[in-house]
Amino acid sequence: MHALVETHFNLPGQTAFYKGKVRDVYSLSGDVLAMVACDRISAFDVVLPKPIPYKGQVLNQIAAFFLKETASMVPNWLISTPDPNVSIGHKCRPLPVEMVIRGYLAGHAWREYKSGKRIICGVAMPDGMRENDPFPEPIITPTIKASEGHDEDITRDEILKQGLATEEEYLQLENYTRMLYRFGADFANKRGLILVDTKYEFGVKDGKVMLMDEIHTPDSSRYFYKDTYEEIQSRDQQQRQLSKEFVRQWLIANGFQGRDGEQIPDMDNAFIETISNRYIELYEHVTGLAFIKQDYQNVEKRVEAALLGAL
Repeated sequence: MHALVETHFNLPGQTAFYKGKVRDVYSLSGDVLAMVACDRISAFDVVLPKPIPYKGQVLNQIAAFFLKETASMVPNWLISTPDPNVSIGHKCRPLPVEMVIRGYLAGHAWREYKSGKRIICGVAMPDGMRENDPFPEPIITPTIKASEGHDEDITRDEILKQGLATEEEYLQLENYTRMLYRFGADFANKRGLILVDTKYEFGVKDGKVMLMDEIHTPDSSRYFYKDTYEEIQSRDQQQRQLSKEFVRQWLIANGFQGRDGEQIPDMDNAFIETISNRYIELYEHVTGLAFIKQDYQNVEKRVEAALLGAL
């Protein structure tokens, strides 16, 4: 199966290159970034050995869709998308905090809750909740962006104490996070989905806080199917969902959670195709648009040509 694993371009005006977990990021003159969404997949903050075909295209196109939909609400970094796998935008000074917002008790928050904790990132969680129950109000549970290893939970007070953001910046982050989540939840609801939780990254350009990177993608968000949510919850069963969580659950079932000494289990082609199809399904379900598979025979040349034509 063809996939875009990584890129090694020399672009006009290129000043730096950074390889993230999923994206290859090219810094260009004029405070511009070019991000190439590759088909790498990470879980538990570890990049898995095999790529997922079309995953990068799905991520880039969902992010571009929602960045354009929310641009009048929250300023963002995006300038253009010259290729389905490429976004070009403003270079910002990143704020080293991921703003996670949770409408439901799921994923990491549930694992913490199940272990007996009732406070996460300084925010209290009510007693008597079951997995995937809604919170009375969405809670913000920020994390520190780790360059290596697992991201770490952090409280608002610790963010301010460590100088990771000013108080004014952090209040803006919380405000934008709640606005974006409300929009995303309403949009998902109209598409028959529940936006369970999501995370946003922000930076500062010319003194203004801006949304960066991706938004409401299956890598950054968790979605449940709305039509079966109540029935499944009443039976205390696992929710049907569109997100990367099923990959995490498969890894856990096969003895891997990113801890030292654990071996990454092998994903066969059938499972890789399943993951790819789930990403495509989420794109179509969330946006209401048909997914058009791009040519992957010469994907690196296609992406490079698009970048050169845009710069």
